[in-house]
Order: sequence, then structure tokens, then C-alpha cells
Amino acid sequence: MVTARALGRRRKFKDNLVRWLCIGATAVGLFFLASIMVTLLWRGLAAMDLTIFTTEFRPTRYGDDSLPKGGLIHAILGSILQVAIGTAIGTPIGLLVGTYLAEYARNSMMGNAVRFVSDILLSAPSILIGLFIYQLVVLPMGGFSGIAGALALAIIVIPVVVRTTEDMLQLIPNTLREAVIGLGAPKWKMITLVCYKAALSGIVTGILLAVARIAGETAPLLLTSFGNNITSFDLSKAMASLPIAIYQQANSGFPDLIAIAWSGALLITVGVLAINIMARVLLRSKI
Repeated sequence: MVTARALGRRRKFKDNLVRWLCIGATAVGLFFLASIMVTLLWRGLAAMDLTIFTTEFRPTRYGDDSLPKGGLIHAILGSILQVAIGTAIGTPIGLLVGTYLAEYARNSMMGNAVRFVSDILLSAPSILIGLFIYQLVVLPMGGFSGIAGALALAIIVIPVVVRTTEDMLQLIPNTLREAVIGLGAPKWKMITLVCYKAALSGIVTGILLAVARIAGETAPLLLTSFGNNITSFDLSKAMASLPIAIYQQANSGFPDLIAIAWSGALLITVGVLAINIMARVLLRSKI
């Protein structure tokens, strides 16, 4: 018969074992994360200067420092434009779908089907979305375009906003809805003036997380907007983006272009980190 003291020792051993396994896993994860950040700062800051933000791509000057250094302004502006358009297209759709799931179809078969499709889309590889837009938009238009890239990013935005909007609206107590309806307000007014206001910071958090998700996407843009070496705001033509510029210059084999690619990678990392911090702050204020 196992005594209480032996049973206690066994439980304490298991508890300590699991605790140290968790601490070890956390340490491994933090080590690799810190290694990535240190490498980005070391390699990215080495080539970071004002030229990155003021100059377009220029051919390599390897071996001839008299040639002017190229930059990433064309890619930065192209990324901002495509991300902004993709967010502007995907956010209203995701907001309305999330509202439908939370307010009109909580336990219906249609709601469950829409939720299932949204969850699949949320976990779908982004290159499949790029292939979809390639078949739907790029081929009929006869070439790559900025609008095709923005549409691909919009599809990635939609399920993120759907999930966040539905979750935030479901956190609102039903007593608040009943009070508004009891005063004679129609349901649409209750949703827009009360529920949205109560869930605003959570919804904005979801939008920011969606922006952070699409800011570093490369695969769908390779199949849609493709990339460009000049600053262009023509959405009907191929358009530059920061992820594609990093991909192309990192694979060029020239040290000066690779150094600029590291600077671009640092820019994306800092931007995504800033967006995530904003999202965390908004979510904490909501809690």
C-alpha cells in the first residue's frame, strides 16, 4: 500500500519535472527569438541609413563605391499602398461576417458552415490564396498588378477580422442587448450604437493583428503584384513591395544588395512588432 508520504513525493517529482520541461521549452524558444533579433539588428543596422528611405533600387555597386547606393523607398511605398487597400477591402467584409455570426446565426447551420469556412481560410497557406487570385485576376487582366496583390492580402485579412469580431461581440452580456431592445431600439441600432462601441477596442485589435499578418506576406505577392524596381502607384501594373524586394535582393548574390535586404527585413520586423504592441495595449485596455 502506497503511503501518503510516498504519494506526495511522487506528485512533487512529477510537478517539478513538468515545470522544468516548461522552463526548458521557454528558454529554447526565447534563445532562437533572441538570436533572430540580434542577427536582424546586427545585419540590418549596418546598412541602415537615410538612403534606404529616399532612394529607389539601383544596380549593384559591388567593387565600385563611387556609384550611388540604392534604397527601398519604392518597396516601402508599394507595401504601404497594397496593405492599406487590402485592409480597406477585407475589414468591412470581415466585420459584417463576424457580426452575422455573433448576432444573427450563433447556433444555426448556416452560421456553423460560415464559421467552418472562415476557420479553414484562416489556416490556409497564403500561397494558395495567391494562386487563387492569379487564376481569378492576374490571368484575365493579362499581367501582374497591384490590385491583384491587394485582393490577395484582403482575403488574408477577412478571416482574422471575422474571428476577432465574433469573439468580441460574444463577450458582451445579453442583458445589455435586452436592455436596449426593451427601450424600443431596433436590432441594427443596438448592434451599431451599443455592441460595436462596447467591442471597439477588441475589433481594432483584430484589425491591427490582420495588418501585422499581411505586412510580411511574400508568397501571394509573388503570384499577384510580382514586384517592381521603381516607385509606381499604378494599380494596374506590377508593383513593388518590401517582402518581395527582400526576397529578390537577398538572392542576388551581391553583398551590397544583401545588406539592403537585411535592412528591409529589420524594417518589417520593427513595423510588425510596433503593430503587435499597439494591439496588446488596446486589448489590455479592453480587459
